[in-house]
Amino acid sequence: MTRPLMINSFNPEAAENLDEEVQALLERRKKVLGPSYKLFYETPVHAASAEGVWIMDSKGKRHLDVYNNVPSVGHCNPKVIEAVSRQMAVLNTHTRYLNDVVLTYAERLLGHFPSELSNVMFTCTGSESSDLAMRIAKTHTGGSGIVVSENAYHGLTEQIARMSPSLGKGVPLWPNVRTVPAPDAYRIGKDQVGEVFAQSIRDAFADLERHGFAPAAFVADMIFSSDGIFSDPAGFLKPAAEAVRAAGALFIADEVQPGFGRTGVMWGFARHGIVPDLVLMGKPMGNGLPIGGVVARPELLSKFAENARYFNTFGGNPVCCAAALATLTVIEEDGLAQNAHKVGEYLKIGLGDITNGIDAAGDIRGAGLFVGLDFVKDPDTKEPHGELGLFVVNALRERNILISASGVEGNVLKIRPPLPFGIEHADIFLDAFRDVVRTPQFRKLAGC
Repeated sequence: MTRPLMINSFNPEAAENLDEEVQALLERRKKVLGPSYKLFYETPVHAASAEGVWIMDSKGKRHLDVYNNVPSVGHCNPKVIEAVSRQMAVLNTHTRYLNDVVLTYAERLLGHFPSELSNVMFTCTGSESSDLAMRIAKTHTGGSGIVVSENAYHGLTEQIARMSPSLGKGVPLWPNVRTVPAPDAYRIGKDQVGEVFAQSIRDAFADLERHGFAPAAFVADMIFSSDGIFSDPAGFLKPAAEAVRAAGALFIADEVQPGFGRTGVMWGFARHGIVPDLVLMGKPMGNGLPIGGVVARPELLSKFAENARYFNTFGGNPVCCAAALATLTVIEEDGLAQNAHKVGEYLKIGLGDITNGIDAAGDIRGAGLFVGLDFVKDPDTKEPHGELGLFVVNALRERNILISASGVEGNVLKIRPPLPFGIEHADIFLDAFRDVVRTPQFRKLAGC
């Protein structure tokens, strides 16, 4: 069987089994958007409105959002709405004029970074951030060799898509890109994972050099979300960072998904006690508005500015910076990083209790409100069980709980709700998950 281009995607051939309203929307979507856009779940969600951690469909039915990280401080957050509305009524223009709100946000944002990372360049998306970081890295090092993890995703521009292997064989990697196996402590072992991962990076850069590509950068999502969510043990990326620097490359931390408090601390890289050379950020920084950024060591941007003409007309415009400033303020004042740590630990304990004695539930891992449950066909071989993972995702959707899947086979539940997600919401999710685990279909697939 050919693996689908997107895990957990809707099959259009099943549309005839859906209600008439959804079928009509699917037909309109097909006509105007074409076939490239994909939908989640066997039964697509018709999202009509949202608030906090809830998404409402056209009939007013509430769905608990345990997936969407882009509205990081909650759907339709009133403080973000107010800040955007106020700034939109005053000024929104390009970045070649001086503007106080842009500078205020930059100062507040950089206050959350190590002192070595003291400059920021704003973009409109995480993809643009990745693209800009690659240009900076190549300018600084003089090389072009790039190393990423085997199922990484870093963006959708051609430059970045072709260093994002999760997009599949139809998007071939550049000749100057090498991949390394994900740091899977569950299968490698917690004591070995750091050094094994570092050695794979050394080998990858050595192979690039043998083929004439001098090292430029190692890029990694700081929780390896598309690879299967690999967070532990904290600190395992230190040998990797040393290997990258020894090769003469830059260490680029992709914080689009794990950043802004999601992992229980402000940045995923902080859990590993490292300071990257460049940090990538995307739309969660503005609660969904089009803003991203690259935080950098200042010497890297100095050399880039001397050698390249760069501009981004509306990257970091006043309205988006107002949204980002309000988002950051909510994270700070509401203690959302601390909430992520508390509720994330509660989720992992609850998942462990529910799956106790089920061999197919191979590993529960994650940090903060970024949790994964790894389903396996055999607890000894640890072979991924993608069919079981996707069954659970869709069974939860039928119970109005929205999550997704990760890993090459879709075997890892991807649990990543907005940051205000509380214990009371975790209990709703866990009750629904417990109900799914008790179904005959789950028991059969899990070999119970």
